[in-house]
Amino acid sequence: MSRPVSQPLVWCCVLLCLAAGCGDAKKDENAGAPPPLKVEQVEDRNVFKVDHPEQFPLTKAIAHVATSQLRATGTVNPDISRNVPVISLASGRVVEIAARLGDTVKKGQLLLRVQSADIAAAFSDYQKAVADEQLTHTQLERAQLLYDKGAIALNDLQITQDADIKAKVDVKTTAEKLRVLGNANLDQPSGIVDIRAPVSGVITDQQVTNAAGVAGLGSPNPFTISDLTYVWILCDVYENDLSNVHLGEKADIRLNAYPDKIFTGVIGNIGTVLEPNIRSAKVRIEVRNPGLMRVGMFVTATFHGQKEETLAAVPAAAILHLHDRDWVYIPAPPNKFRRVEVTGGEMLPGGLQEVLKGIVAGQQVVANALEFQNTAEGQ
Repeated sequence: MSRPVSQPLVWCCVLLCLAAGCGDAKKDENAGAPPPLKVEQVEDRNVFKVDHPEQFPLTKAIAHVATSQLRATGTVNPDISRNVPVISLASGRVVEIAARLGDTVKKGQLLLRVQSADIAAAFSDYQKAVADEQLTHTQLERAQLLYDKGAIALNDLQITQDADIKAKVDVKTTAEKLRVLGNANLDQPSGIVDIRAPVSGVITDQQVTNAAGVAGLGSPNPFTISDLTYVWILCDVYENDLSNVHLGEKADIRLNAYPDKIFTGVIGNIGTVLEPNIRSAKVRIEVRNPGLMRVGMFVTATFHGQKEETLAAVPAAAILHLHDRDWVYIPAPPNKFRRVEVTGGEMLPGGLQEVLKGIVAGQQVVANALEFQNTAEGQ
């Protein structure tokens, strides 16, 4: 007879089967999962490793005490009060242009000639006034003779005298009109009117060409002459920086075309209305033009505050200008150097340059940044 199987043994077999089934289920679940992520460290592009760091001498940034500064960009503009429009009193057609935009002209210099029918009309009025004056003068002589003989009354003589005086006024008025229109020869007028420069300066605007029409005392004016002895520097100063700008204070002007030259101007106006898009105000600096400033040139204006601050200063060769930014290299042992972005300031005596931001006094930097950069790129 077969032995009956014990109950505990049966339960153990069941549990083993269940465990094996669960294991297979777990394996199936993990089979479709993505592989675990691997995090790799990216190399810092601002860190450079060199084999012989002793080849690159170091220098220490020194402390430099200076007043706070604010820089703003701007452009050279003519002084509006020194802009003089060139007008033509006679209407007509341009037959000759003797000057062009950008020319430097002297007072009284011929600018253009205009053929005008206004001269003929004015000369006609002048000739009629002269004829009337001759008639009234003859009538006055006759009236005076008759009055002396008692043939006419005093009232008739006075009426004749009044007519003669008015005729003389008409002659002077019409003659002056001819002169104003540009005709000095009263006996034989010309239909060509010469337009001359009212002041000396530079032609900063031209609105006329050959064979174009010119309206008497109308706009646009044929030319605009600007006296560029003094010019305006118009800068955009952001709203948050307006507290550092004050009327009457001086500002340093540096032209982009002549970065080694510094000019000094006086703040003449701070705009009361902000530009809504960029939240800035126009600041006007009035400066004497030594002859180098041209209308439209880009400039950098430096406003000096009253508060003193301590900045770092390093040799100018220690600062590398790369991709419109300033950089220095500081040691990061062992055998490494880190490139740090800084904000360069004014040039100082002794070949030094201010560093407004990025490093502090006492930090060591590579003395020749350009040489280090070339060596690092070659490796």
